[in-house]
Amino acid sequence: MTRRFFKWLRSDLRAAFSIAFLLLLVLLAITAPVIAPYSPIAQDLDNPLGEASSLHLMGTDDLGRDVLSRLIHGAPVTLYASFLAVGIAILLGVPVGLIAGFMGGRVDDAISRVIDALLSFPAIVLAIAVTGALGIGLTNGMISVGIVFSPQLARLVRARALVVRQELYVDASRCFGASTSRILWRHVLPNTVQPVIVQVTLLLAAALLAEASLSFLGLGIQPPNPSWGAMLARAYQNMEIAPAQMYPPGLAILLTALAFNTLGESMRIALDPTMKR
Repeated sequence: MTRRFFKWLRSDLRAAFSIAFLLLLVLLAITAPVIAPYSPIAQDLDNPLGEASSLHLMGTDDLGRDVLSRLIHGAPVTLYASFLAVGIAILLGVPVGLIAGFMGGRVDDAISRVIDALLSFPAIVLAIAVTGALGIGLTNGMISVGIVFSPQLARLVRARALVVRQELYVDASRCFGASTSRILWRHVLPNTVQPVIVQVTLLLAAALLAEASLSFLGLGIQPPNPSWGAMLARAYQNMEIAPAQMYPPGLAILLTALAFNTLGESMRIALDPTMKR
């Protein structure tokens, strides 16, 4: 298994670079309190909107806080938000999709109508509405994003479950008296994991952008705690006099989302035999 993994990385440099970047980001998040040169909330009121210098490598924001330190401390917040949202989507979407696809009939029709209704709303608008109901804050905001993402996973799992339930080994399990829950757990779920893994990597990128959007609107993490979306919102207020403030958080969001998307595309090609050519 390990040998196949490294062989895949050698044959797909996009995946190798994406994984290397994401591992570096995780390491940065773990060691943020150690490697950050300053506290993310420490202010230097004598040097607001300061340019890059030997003391502040990326300058300071409008309150004199070190941009590099806030960027480093924003990494664990952003990763936590992304994984929380996708985790909620998996917990909600996968079981619903399995039940809809495997049971069929009226159960499938009812669940599919609900999924279609949720997918008809713009994702960020629905996330804002759910955040308003749950309350403002990072955790509530990402729970709302997870709820919004869950129909996508449910529809994907449902489509796969509709195919798997027709397989002979599922019929054989029924003949031997296996319960519905056992068939779902032992046979249907393992055969729906492959597309889910690919979709999860893509949803991580979408969750990253959703967190940035909610924090930009003031519905995510609250001041003075740093996140890349909150930094971008703060920099936007001073864009005319200090446009360089937009670059660090903007590039961090761009590169991380690109790494997740690229990894998802590489995994989709690797796991789908029809696309390997």
